[in-house]
Amino acid sequence: MSARQPAARRGRDRKAELLRPAPGRNRFERDDAPSVAVVGGGIAGLAAATLLAERGARVTLYEQRESLGGRLAGWRTRLADGSETTMSRGFHAFFRQYYNLRGLLRRTDPALDRLRPLPDYPLRHSGGMTDSFARVPRTPPFSALGFVARSPTFGWRDLTAMDARAALPLLDVRVPHVHERFDSMSATRFLESVRFPEAAHHLAFEVFSRSFFADPRELSAAELLLMFHIYFLGSSEGLLFDVPTEPFPQALWNPLGDYVQRHGTDIRTGTPVREVHADGDRGVEVRTDTAAHPYEAAVLALDPGALRGLVAASPGLGTPAWREDVATLRTAPPFLVSRLWLDRPVRADRPGFLGTSGYDGLDNISVLERYEGEAARWATRTGGSVVELHGYAVAAGTPQDSAQKRLLDSLRRIYPETRPARIVDARHEWRADCPHFPVGSYARRPTVRTPHPRVTLAGDAIRCDLPVALMERAATTGFLAAGALLADWGVRGQALWTVPRAGRSPVLRALGKLARR
Repeated sequence: MSARQPAARRGRDRKAELLRPAPGRNRFERDDAPSVAVVGGGIAGLAAATLLAERGARVTLYEQRESLGGRLAGWRTRLADGSETTMSRGFHAFFRQYYNLRGLLRRTDPALDRLRPLPDYPLRHSGGMTDSFARVPRTPPFSALGFVARSPTFGWRDLTAMDARAALPLLDVRVPHVHERFDSMSATRFLESVRFPEAAHHLAFEVFSRSFFADPRELSAAELLLMFHIYFLGSSEGLLFDVPTEPFPQALWNPLGDYVQRHGTDIRTGTPVREVHADGDRGVEVRTDTAAHPYEAAVLALDPGALRGLVAASPGLGTPAWREDVATLRTAPPFLVSRLWLDRPVRADRPGFLGTSGYDGLDNISVLERYEGEAARWATRTGGSVVELHGYAVAAGTPQDSAQKRLLDSLRRIYPETRPARIVDARHEWRADCPHFPVGSYARRPTVRTPHPRVTLAGDAIRCDLPVALMERAATTGFLAAGALLADWGVRGQALWTVPRAGRSPVLRALGKLARR
């Protein structure tokens, strides 16, 4: 990586923190380069493979699907009108706080030209109120005060009605302290203790918990506080974000796959790993459907269900206690992504992304032609619109047809101009593979290091004692998993950036300290 492509740039926040890797050689010599298997081709696996390959390791990247990207992968499909298009599991927000993920993407896009900022992150409640973050100051505490000043759902009267002492922990979130104190409480219970007004609860805070595809009554309050710190009171990057200008494969993963291949990585898509066996300090054996392959080390970068299954199928990997901890990893409830190709446009003033609450299971609406080139070209050619609906944490036992209809009915309620639209084609993606962080689960969450020195873990389900979440946790743990192996071999790892690991100012830290007494 050239000097003009730093590992990750801080963005606008002058208080972002740099974590330097352990000192070591810049890279392996050709004759001492170890062989490393990376199992999983999502963000975490790509981050691990990138760092290892850049340092000269001989990397083999295994991905069971036919394409890279993990939960952000894409695939080609043909619509009823004959159009070829790329389908995926839907909208993802690339926040400015995602320093390490953005550093990964800069390997192939130094200026991040393949990301485009959305001008706002509006949040609408079924009661008719809408909040916006477009004009809210980015720097805390002015961000919170500005939100209150502009919000129709959270006014100064609501602020004075809150339990100030109960809210003090929000001002100085520290990892892992926040988990040690609040992991035994649900997100809903914490919000109730602070006495947030109901509408603000839905619009400003339930959005965070539902980003985990979880019911806030089950989600650990520690994860909610961590999210609040990352996006609101701990960072001056704000709540606005970027989105890819083209579908995920074209904008992100195909270029990154080419990059790691140029650095010598052997990418094996369509190749599920069935077992992993570790043999003391002598290395690791990776078994696929067709062969067993020896390596000197391995990074397991899998979603919770896949990691549970692989460990269960690999007797002897790790200690009994560690295996039990892996077995306790939970998967969030199912979620639904419905993408609709309509024969007429939505109204011109509709935002590219709208968060929703109280609309019978609909959590957000995206109008893809507002930002994605492929969708924009289809809309221009046909005069139509490409609309995507997300429904998170779908209740167990809900018939799929029923859930899909409810999301469509809610779209027509929120955007009435879609009522007469003919649906040219539709795709409905159901998944249940995201990590869930229920109350009381933190202590047993596996870390990057495992009982075997040559096996590390990565992914957004893996414990990382830094203020990171979601895609950024995946990228960060990927770099950390590779870095742990490199450190053992005396080779330098990856410099990482993070939002401040405590309250941003002495005043906020002093107020937060009152809550710890």
